[in-house]
Amino acid sequence: MSQKQHFTGLTDAQVAESRSKHGVNILTPPEKEPLWKRFLGKFSDPLIIILLIAGALSIGISCYEFFALDEGGSVFFEPVGIFIAILLATGLAFIFELKADKEFALLNQVNDDEPVQVIRNGNAMQVARKDVVVGDIVILNTGEEVPADGELLEAVSLNIDESTLTGEPMCHKTTDPEQFDPDATFPSNHAMRGTKVMEGHGVMKVFAVGDKTENGKVFEAAQIDDSVKTPLNEQLDGLGDLITKISYGFAAAIIIGRIVMYFVNTPEFEWVHFLAYFLQTLMVAVTLVVVAVPEGLPMAVTLSLAYSMRRMLKTNNLVRKMHACETMGATTVICTDKTGTLTQNQMQVYKTNFFGEPSDLVLCEGIAVNSTAQLDLSGEKAQVLGNPTEGALLLWLRERGANYAELRENATRVEELPFTTERKYMATVVRSASGKTILYVKGAPEIVFGMCKNRCGVTKEEIDAQLLEYQNQAMRTLGFAYQEIEAGDRTIADSKVAAENLTFLGIVAISDPVRLDVPDAVREVTDAGIKVKIVTGDTPGTAKEIGRQIGLWNDATDGERNIITGTEFAELSDSQLRERVGDLKIIARARPMDKKRLVEALQANNEVVAVTGDGTNDAPALKTAHVGLSMGDGTSVAKEASDITIIDNSFSSIGRAVMWGRSLYQNIQRFILFQMTVNVAACLIVLFGAFMGMQSPLTVTQMLWVNLIMDTFAAMALASLPPSRSVMKEKPRSRTAFIINHPMWRSILGTGGIFFLLLLGLLYYFEHTDITSLTEIGKVAMGANTGLSPYELSLFFTIFVFLQFWNMFNARAFESGRSAFHFKGCGGFVMIALVILVGQIVIVSIGGQFFNVVPLKAVDWAIIIGATSLVLWIGELIRLFRK
Repeated sequence: MSQKQHFTGLTDAQVAESRSKHGVNILTPPEKEPLWKRFLGKFSDPLIIILLIAGALSIGISCYEFFALDEGGSVFFEPVGIFIAILLATGLAFIFELKADKEFALLNQVNDDEPVQVIRNGNAMQVARKDVVVGDIVILNTGEEVPADGELLEAVSLNIDESTLTGEPMCHKTTDPEQFDPDATFPSNHAMRGTKVMEGHGVMKVFAVGDKTENGKVFEAAQIDDSVKTPLNEQLDGLGDLITKISYGFAAAIIIGRIVMYFVNTPEFEWVHFLAYFLQTLMVAVTLVVVAVPEGLPMAVTLSLAYSMRRMLKTNNLVRKMHACETMGATTVICTDKTGTLTQNQMQVYKTNFFGEPSDLVLCEGIAVNSTAQLDLSGEKAQVLGNPTEGALLLWLRERGANYAELRENATRVEELPFTTERKYMATVVRSASGKTILYVKGAPEIVFGMCKNRCGVTKEEIDAQLLEYQNQAMRTLGFAYQEIEAGDRTIADSKVAAENLTFLGIVAISDPVRLDVPDAVREVTDAGIKVKIVTGDTPGTAKEIGRQIGLWNDATDGERNIITGTEFAELSDSQLRERVGDLKIIARARPMDKKRLVEALQANNEVVAVTGDGTNDAPALKTAHVGLSMGDGTSVAKEASDITIIDNSFSSIGRAVMWGRSLYQNIQRFILFQMTVNVAACLIVLFGAFMGMQSPLTVTQMLWVNLIMDTFAAMALASLPPSRSVMKEKPRSRTAFIINHPMWRSILGTGGIFFLLLLGLLYYFEHTDITSLTEIGKVAMGANTGLSPYELSLFFTIFVFLQFWNMFNARAFESGRSAFHFKGCGGFVMIALVILVGQIVIVSIGGQFFNVVPLKAVDWAIIIGATSLVLWIGELIRLFRK
């Protein structure tokens, strides 16, 4: 009977009723935050909050100076500059993430308009996937994606790839209760949305669509934002707290100290005079707070992340969320799936053992005709359609120059017996290209060998030994036999092979080989102190063998405590899991939510977790992890839940991402070292100047040039430093470690203190002399305090900037083990250093009243550049002695 007589399907009225009751067959996309909300989210950064407070205080002072003291509009330059810094930092981060989102959208397009065959009103017809409803009768054919969850009504040699949901590449489906697999994740008579029909065909009745499918439930779990604070955010929070406390402490010291000084130095107290003095003190205190806040730091972090984002794309890492660039460097554990990440996800013939020297025609024709698989040769790389194991045989034929399609066309099929899990073999009778009638048999080697009369001198013990060797290496094996059929010979009867004169051809071992680069890549990340854990739907034996091949599993040291199955994993309580999770290396037969629970247990133990995955089942874990890494050919759900997409599906790209992350963190540290040195020197000058009654030598616009423009260029210069492979020899940094380490503190306080003393001495000297060139130093006698002339102010400002300029080279070489003059691959740094140098000369030469400067003489430029360069030479000597 035809299918039209078997199944009538739904009527149009029933389709409409089902759609209104159960909804449409679309996964509800995550609600996108409006752009304005995403932009405002950038203002939650701790350093941006400090800047906002400093900006608000600065506006208050500027208004007081403008309205109460009748000063010009230039008093508003400072608050304007601070808010420009805020907008630049937040705006850049926002723009770069938007660009990454657009690239990702192109990569991750989902087509809900794919045609699906259904039976409605008694007729077979095609409808869009989104239009499938509960109750629909759907026809499933080889190569098609299952459009919804359904119960099978018919299943003919039906095998479905459920790896997107369970990680299991091949599941046999049947409607016969006796053949149901009790250990299967989903019932043997169910076909699930998003899985793929690899061979055979079937008919199913839909019982769930859209969000109600298993695929939809996992997709929904992936939308729950369990994301945790990144290590960089935690450390920048700590830095923000420190800067706030120090700057407010200094400000309080200024207010208290100056009030005490007022009462000590003023014999008669007057309210009017005291209020004016108190307001002036408040202005000095707020100026110090503004000077203490590193306005360039949020911009530096943004630029560093954005730069890394663009460069990482060239190493096949498409970064969607900026923080992920750096978080990869802090990673302590990588949880990876097996298929497609560690292995090539394409079955290949590993070894052939044929006996009795059969002819090429018998071998090649037998493999070509006794198979249901096909090869798609339309792309650059041949793709297997159908059973992956059979596909491996066709690929082997292709490598030998045999065309399986021609071999099939030249042989006429007479009879065939499809593969079943009970028989464990398949058979095909053909009228061969040689003119003979031949029976070809293929299946489980021990079964096929037992059916053969002619065994080509091979014993059962030899076959068993070979099979054991291959199975220990997690390989699939197939046995082959044939018989030339003479008149009167039996071939197939009662759904089994009845031939009595079969000749055993041999055994083929087939494996999904480990990617060539994976063992080295795993060694690289483990040497870097990162633990790797395999989470797979495969058997413990297969998972262990892959672990051996990539260097993760060692039979001498690893045992039962290091491997667990999904069932055993589920039985552990949360406290038991936390206690054992550190030892686990492999989770086999893992179920969809096991990986998420594993990630949560590791995070509870204060690990920084990266997760790789390509299936829908991986999405919740990808979302929960500190960094989710999806594969370029993974499902759209997995990619949507991830932070980084590995375009080439290669584990070695993960190692490169770790190297970029660690190098990026070092570059951020180098910038903090550079800027905090500037701020320590500037703060101390303001602080001591306030108590010593000195004139403030640095104007607001000059400090904005140093803190915003120069520091932004410095951030670009330090961010553009290429990653260093040496970072992979270090252990992951502690999450609780402060971003400013001990060597940085020594450098910041030591260098900043020396700069302060030098500048303070220079300031005192300038105030007590009246020089017109640096060549007069030592020649002009010191007298009474005459204040600072415009030329002296210009000299002081330029010396201050060039001390920081040369210190930028020292910051660049910090903890690199290299000279500051190592410029290989650092063309960007040199270019930006030249821009800062030229910028300072231009500002002093033409800045005039805006920057409160006058042009300097050529001889003074030469003296300043030469003398301040001692900062770099001394730094080089220190690095030389430390080697």
